[in-house]
Amino acid sequence: MLEIASGSGEHCAFFAERFPALNWQPSDPEPSARISIASWCAGLANVAQPLALDASSKDWPVDRADAVLCINMVHISPWQATLGLMEGAAQVLSPGAPLILYGPYRREGVETAPSNEAFDASLRSRDPRWGLRDLGAVTAAANEQGFALDEVIEMPANNLAVIYRR
Repeated sequence: MLEIASGSGEHCAFFAERFPALNWQPSDPEPSARISIASWCAGLANVAQPLALDASSKDWPVDRADAVLCINMVHISPWQATLGLMEGAAQVLSPGAPLILYGPYRREGVETAPSNEAFDASLRSRDPRWGLRDLGAVTAAANEQGFALDEVIEMPANNLAVIYRR
């Protein structure tokens, strides 16, 4: 399981403890995040050392993954990172393998929760390139790389788990 933008490492540690049969490869472009990831995942035999990986880069330091997981990156990064995520995932995943995204999204015909609107405004005030993404636009970017939307799962706090497959 390749995790993109692992951040602090809390998610990787949480999932690695609960799914010990899976091997986890965390990653993040920030050196301070990789230090935190290593700390959170210390002692977990199924977690590799975190990689320096920028989703928007054409060169990923991974040749293959059985699945790609990306939690809370799409809205807290420039759109170029999402496009890079789709392109990179298409390079490392085999046909049928999942690309799993998690976070808040805008959806056509679905009212956005006031808390998500406030969160979006906060993100855009910090960096105008950030903000909640339209799930249709994310899906179109995924489609361009050969992914199809497999499932959208409603999650707590107005978040979605979005699963694509090649």
